[in-house]
Formats: sequence, C-alpha cells, structure tokens
Amino acid sequence: MAERHPTRSNAPPDRARAAPRIAEPVDDNPGTCSVPRGGGWRPGARWAQDKGAPLAASDTLPAHQRPTMRELGRRSEAAAPVFRNVRSDDGVGGGSVMPVPPLWGARPTIVIARAGQREVVTAACPLAFDLGLSVGMAAAHARALVSDLDVLDADPAADVAWLARLALHAARHWTPTAAVSGRDGLWLDLTGASHLFGGEERFAARLLGFLKRLGFSARVAIAGTPGAAHALARYGGRDVRVLPEGREGEALAPLPLAALRLTPEALAAAARFGIERVADLYPMPRGPLARRLGRAAVERLDQARGFVPEPIVPVVPFDVPRAERGLLEPIGTAEAIELVIADLLTDLVAMLERDGLGLRSAVLTCERVDAAKQVVSVGTARATRDATHLLRLFRLRIDRIEPGLGIEAMTLAAPAVERLAPVALGVPFDSEARAPDLAPLVDQLAGRAGADALFRLRAIESDVPERAIGRAGPLAKPAGWPNWPRPVRMLDRPEALSGVVALLPDHPPRRFAWRGRSYAVVAGDGPERIHGEWWRRPGEMWAVRDYFRVEAESGERFWLFRRGDAITGNTGDLSWYMHGVFG
Repeated sequence: MAERHPTRSNAPPDRARAAPRIAEPVDDNPGTCSVPRGGGWRPGARWAQDKGAPLAASDTLPAHQRPTMRELGRRSEAAAPVFRNVRSDDGVGGGSVMPVPPLWGARPTIVIARAGQREVVTAACPLAFDLGLSVGMAAAHARALVSDLDVLDADPAADVAWLARLALHAARHWTPTAAVSGRDGLWLDLTGASHLFGGEERFAARLLGFLKRLGFSARVAIAGTPGAAHALARYGGRDVRVLPEGREGEALAPLPLAALRLTPEALAAAARFGIERVADLYPMPRGPLARRLGRAAVERLDQARGFVPEPIVPVVPFDVPRAERGLLEPIGTAEAIELVIADLLTDLVAMLERDGLGLRSAVLTCERVDAAKQVVSVGTARATRDATHLLRLFRLRIDRIEPGLGIEAMTLAAPAVERLAPVALGVPFDSEARAPDLAPLVDQLAGRAGADALFRLRAIESDVPERAIGRAGPLAKPAGWPNWPRPVRMLDRPEALSGVVALLPDHPPRRFAWRGRSYAVVAGDGPERIHGEWWRRPGEMWAVRDYFRVEAESGERFWLFRRGDAITGNTGDLSWYMHGVFG
C-alpha cells in the first residue's frame, strides 16, 4: 500500500506566525558540533535566519502536534526498531505485522474470463485491488483505469485440478474427510482431528502458514456447518474465524445474501424485494420465501444454520476395488455363501485385471437381516489374481461366519493391492524340473495356522546376538548372513547359570548347572568377545560378553557367555548365562 509522507519545504517560515525570539548564549566554537550548545536550529539550514529557534513555542503545543526531534535537526534521535513487531512464520504470537511494501517494478495483475459477450475480472493481485480494481469488473474498464495492467487468461480446469491435489494432501495429512468447495475453496471436516494439531485455532494458523509457503493467501473459517464455514470464510472479513458451536445464526445475520450460495436468479429476485442481508430472511414465513426465492434458498438457509444436514462427498486417495451382491432372499448355508463368494471373486478379479493389479488381502463383509455384519478376511503371500486359489482360502473361513436369521447382502473388497505384471513361463531345454511355487502352499498353511505362524529369519546389522535376527516373510530370500558360528536354536532371553567352575580370564567353564541339571564340559572353544552398542544406551558403554562353545559329557553342545572380561571391573559382574543350543 502506497503511503504519502509530508515533504519539507525550503522556504523560510512565516515571520508573522513565528514565536517571539529568545536570547541564547553565543557558541564560541560552533564547528565542534552541528547542534549549538545553546540550542536552536542546525547551522546550514537554508531558511534559518539565526540561532534562535521556536523551541519554547513547540513545548507549548500538545504532545501529538509537536515536531519530532529529527525534524528539529537533532540527529541523535534513535530510529524506530525494525524487527520488534515481526510475527513468527506460523502466525502465532508476536505483535502486529508490519506492512510489506510492494516489490519494486511489480505490475498489477488480473485474471479474466469470458462471460457471455464480455470479459470480466475473476481474480486480482493485492496491488490491483489497491488501485481500485475488483472481481466482476469488466476487463475493458480495468484496462482503462490502469494502463500498465498485466492480464492473464483464467484456467478453471487447472484451478480445480490444483484444489483436488490440495484436498488429497489434506486427506493424507490432516483429516480423512476433505472435499473441493466450488472453484476457490476446500471443505475440511475437523471432527476428532483438531486436537492432533493443538486445537482449531492453531490448526488454522498452521494451514495459513502452509499456503503462504506455497505462495497463496487464504481465509479460514471453522464452524459447526459447512454452509456457515463457507459464508464466513468468504464474507466474514477475517483471515481466521473460529465460531463456537450453536452460534451460526448470529454470525450469518449481518452477511450479504450471496453468502448462502444462492443462484443468480434468486439474488436478483431478492434485490427486487429489498432483501439484502441474511438476517432479512429470518422473520419471513417459509412458504412465501420459497415462492419468491425458490426452494433451494430455503434449503441453503437451513443448511447454514444447522437445521438440515449437508453431506460432504470427500475425495478418496485410493479407490478400493469392490464387488457387491444384493440377495433376493436371505441365505444361511455354507454352500450358498460359497457360491456368492465365487461370483464376487469373478467380478473382483476382472477389476484387478483391468487395472493391472494383484490382490494381497481381501475382506468379505456379510450383512445380516438384523443389520449385524460378519467380516472375514484373507491374505496372500504374493500378489495374485487366481480366483480358484482365493476361493480355496475363503472356504477355510466360511465356518467363522454366523448367518443368524440370514444374509441379505455381501461385499468383497481388496484394501491391499500391488502391481502385477505378466510373468514369462520359461520352458527349460534340459530335463531339469522347475522349482515349485510355494505361494499357494504358504497361503493355505497361513489360513489354517494363522498369518504369524509362518516366517523366515533375516539378518539385522548388529553385534549383539539377540538383536541380529528378525522375522521376514515366508517367501522372502534373506541375504547377508555372517559367517560366524551361531547355534541353531537361540533363547529369547539368556538364562543364568549356577555352580560354574572356570579358570579366568580366557578359559571356558569346566562345570555348570542349568535348569536343575549339572553338566561336565569335556571340550570348549573361545572366547568370542562382543562389546555393547554404546550408541543405544549409556549402560552398554563398557559392557563386554565373552562367548564360548562347549560340549558336555552327554554330547550336548551349548553356546554360553560370561559378562565381563575378568580384568576390568566395570565391564561386567563375571556371571554366566546360557544363550543357545547347537544341534
């Protein structure tokens, strides 16, 4: 925003209005300071007649009319602080934001679109608004008012596409219910989600900061109904407005009638009857109001005040493949349920094949006559579109479905899918048989014993034995196994040994007792020293384990360790533990 400042005139002041002269002592050496010791105007002012200045006259003026010391020639006055009132980036706290001057050489910009036989302004930058341009103005009128105007063509399709991308981002990061509101806004359902961001006001500040970083200005209104939030965001006059619950009617009353999203015909009819504000509609009977403005106007008013619900159709980040069947008569037998599942799988596999996807998990929902739901799910170790294999998996779960009085609808959805490309079936030239596919067998075993019953071991980069092994999928091919000798069976937690007889510091034990049984050692190998991982916790900074492989008289081979190196006391208490069994 441009601001005019008063300019200093070089003409001498009016002597008729000047204050009476005051005698001042003469400065012996005026060159030592630009301001004489006796006070008065700075030597060198073009219109200064002598050293006498109207200081006494300025002291008699009110505080708000006195000239500043800088205007009086006092160069020692401190300048106003520049960064004192700067607000933080997220818009929370701090003082008032200092006005940002327009960029040097920036041109006012407007966006125009054709409406009938003329072009109208659909958007404008802040600089264009300051020059008197407005949305809805004819483009020819705008060009006549501002000569160096930058005019761009509107692209409504690109605007809607950008809003759809922003709604998808909101659905993934802020709230699961987000929808596009018209051509210039979004609807976000914050029910049960605002507390994750510190409340509604802090979420609004965070949203404004996010859009500011993208280069957009916005207004945020939070209300109990979508219609009230839409009206307050566009006509409320504030950047952030959080409306308490149940006060929609009071907040909408002073707004113009266009805030209710009425049609142009309804707005024109309201102008003929002298209806300008939303509050003018409150005392009017519904019947005459519907005849004058239409039933849609009454519905918009009730939706904004919360008397009629207004559903929001949210954007869906991922369209889950789904097949449904509504049954003419309720079913309750296993054979009938299997037949319906087979039909659902046929439809679902066709959808997956069309999209080039493979199923990893499927969820079957059965709706009973009494409105209860029975949910059964299956999973696969590898993405597949084999309907026969999937039906075999569901056949193992049919006994878990309780039909009750009967099932009247069934839905099969695939919430987890993967890209499934065609696989070339190679034909070997020699007599060597191909390796069988274990995925169907793994799926059937998992269907009987549970999804967590089948797994493989994988190596984890760690020196501590209990941290160096983890679970992997049953069809995974782990790699990177170390060459260190490790037992086939390891205990979840090392178990303490008793009655240990050993020669310190580097010899294996000669005798020990474990789980109520004594063992005599006939052979041993070690030690293998393993240090603690000090970067995990401070207690492992000096921790040491000395592992030994020993063989008992009865033939068992064990893997045990001693805490400490038997030299330094802070490495361990020299206690012995069993950690694994060979063979």
